[in-house]
Amino acid sequence: MAEIAKFKDLVHGDHPVLVDFYATWCGPCKALAPILQDVAKSLDGCVRVIKIDVDRNPAISNAYEVQGVPTLALFSEGKILWRQSGVLPASAILDQVKNHLPGSTSGARTTKA
Repeated sequence: MAEIAKFKDLVHGDHPVLVDFYATWCGPCKALAPILQDVAKSLDGCVRVIKIDVDRNPAISNAYEVQGVPTLALFSEGKILWRQSGVLPASAILDQVKNHLPGSTSGARTTKA
């Protein structure tokens, strides 16, 4: 349960967080990984990008009712602003982030859990 507390601390912070719920065995998740690296570079620190392995962190994926992978969720101050399952091009992810966080054109880091 320590994992879920740490996760909640991350998504309840002042810094917006884009979460990639993934699984190591998931082909589409593997395809999404380099796309998210590009997204993180494009956002350059204004949004933190983290990866949550649903098999290693079932309490987190269950708490947020993640039923398919990959699933992306954008959090700000603990609230889900946007959520989407499946692989999207970087441009679509960036558009969604920018639509939900006006002015977010710089700053992202990628963290794996």
